[in-house]
Amino acid sequence: MATTTADADTLKREFKKILREILCYGRGSKDLAEIDGSLGVLKAIDKANRVINCLREVEPETDILSPPSPEKVDVPKEFKCTLSKKIMIEPVIIASGQTYEKRYIKEWLKHERTCPISNQVLSHLSLTPNLLVDELITQWCLVNKYERPKSSEEIVTELFTDGIDSLLQRISYPSSVADQAQAAEELRRQTKRFANVRTFLVSQLHDSITRLLPSLSAVDSNLELQENLVTTLFNLSIVEKNKTVIAENPLVVPLLTKSLKQGTAETRRNSAATLLSLSAIESNRLIIGNSETLKALIGLIGEGGLFTTEAASAVFNICSVKENREKAVSAGLIPVLTDKIKEGSNVAELLALLALVSTHNRGVKELNDLGFINDLFSILRKPSCSVTHENAVVIVFNMCDRNKDRTRGLKMLSEEENQYGTFTKLAKQGSDRAVRKAEAILKWLKRHGTGKAPQRG
Repeated sequence: MATTTADADTLKREFKKILREILCYGRGSKDLAEIDGSLGVLKAIDKANRVINCLREVEPETDILSPPSPEKVDVPKEFKCTLSKKIMIEPVIIASGQTYEKRYIKEWLKHERTCPISNQVLSHLSLTPNLLVDELITQWCLVNKYERPKSSEEIVTELFTDGIDSLLQRISYPSSVADQAQAAEELRRQTKRFANVRTFLVSQLHDSITRLLPSLSAVDSNLELQENLVTTLFNLSIVEKNKTVIAENPLVVPLLTKSLKQGTAETRRNSAATLLSLSAIESNRLIIGNSETLKALIGLIGEGGLFTTEAASAVFNICSVKENREKAVSAGLIPVLTDKIKEGSNVAELLALLALVSTHNRGVKELNDLGFINDLFSILRKPSCSVTHENAVVIVFNMCDRNKDRTRGLKMLSEEENQYGTFTKLAKQGSDRAVRKAEAILKWLKRHGTGKAPQRG
C-alpha cells in the first residue's frame, strides 16, 4: 500500500512537471502558431496522457460511479485563472504568453493594456485559444470525476471588485474625515472606470446605497465628499437594473435635491444628471416628482449655463407623468421657460418641455397672461429645425384651444396668418405633427371667418 501511494505521488509530481513545461510554451519570443504545432509540445501532451493513465491504474478506487464532489477536489493552481480564481473553461493566451479565462481577460483588457500577472505592457490584444491547457484540464477532470463548468456569456461582475466593500465601510464608519473623503474619491473613480463594479456594488453588496450615503449634515460640511458621493450615484445609475433600487432608497432623492441647490458646480450638474438617469424608469418619476425636487431643477434651468440641458431633460421625463405637470407649473416652470427662450438659451430643449406642459390649463393661462404667443410667432417665422417649429406650433395650438377667450386668440392667429402666411407655410413644409396642428388652426380661421365657433382639433 505504501509503495502504491509513493508511486501515485511520484506520478502526480511528474504530471505537474509536464504541466508546467506545457504552460511555459508561448511565453518566449516564438510565434504561438509555431509552438502549437511543435513536436515537443505534442510529445509533452502524449507523455501527460500516459501519466494520467498510469494514475488510473495506481489509484483505481477513483471509480466513476462514486465521483467526489467538486468542492472536495483540489484543483491544480495551474488550471485556475488568476483573475477568476476558478478552473478555466475557455483558456486563452495573451501577448505576454500567460493563460487566462477568456471572459475575465476580455473584461480586463477593456480597461487595461497590461498583463495581470507580469504587468507587462501588451504588444497586442489578440486572444489565442490555449488548446493544450484546455485538453489537459479536460483529461484531469475525467480522472478526478470533476464536473467542469460550461461556457457562459454572463457579464463578469467580480473583476476589479476587491476592496469595494472596504471602501463602503470606510465611508459609513470613517476613522477620520480625511479617510472618508479618500474612500469616497476612490469609489467614485472605480465606479466610473469599471462597468462591472457598478453592477457588483448594487446587486451583490447588502444595503450598499444606504451605506454609501452618510447623513446630510456630513455632506454639508464637506463639499468634496458631497461631490464624490453624488458623482458615484450618477455612475451607479447608468446601469439599468440599478435605477429602481437607487430611486427607491429614501436617502437618495433628498440628497440629490439638496445637492441641486448647494455644492460645487459639478455636484449640482451631476445631481441633475443623476435625476435624469433615474427618471428614465417610469415608476421612478412619481418618486422623484415631489415639489421640492422639481423646484430645485427649475431653479437650475433658470440659472442657465452648464445645468440647463440635464435639468430640462429631467423635468421633461418627470412631467411625462400627467400628475407631475401640476406640480411643475405650481413650482414656477412657465415663467422660467419663457424667460430663457426669449434669451435664446437652449430654445429647442425648452420648447419641447413647454409643449409638454402646455396641455395644462393653468400653464396655458400663464402663457397667455405673459403674452408669449407673439414670441412663438417670431420663432415660427424664422428658419429653424422642424422640431423647433413643431413644438412652437403645438404650444400655439394649445394656447388657443384651451383659452377661455378664444375670440381674442383667433384674432391674433388671423392677423399672423394674414400678414405672414405662417400657418399656410407650415402646413406645406412642416413635420407631420406640425402639419396637423397648422391645418387645424387654418380650419379654425376659416370657420371664424364665417362666424362659426372654432372646434377642438
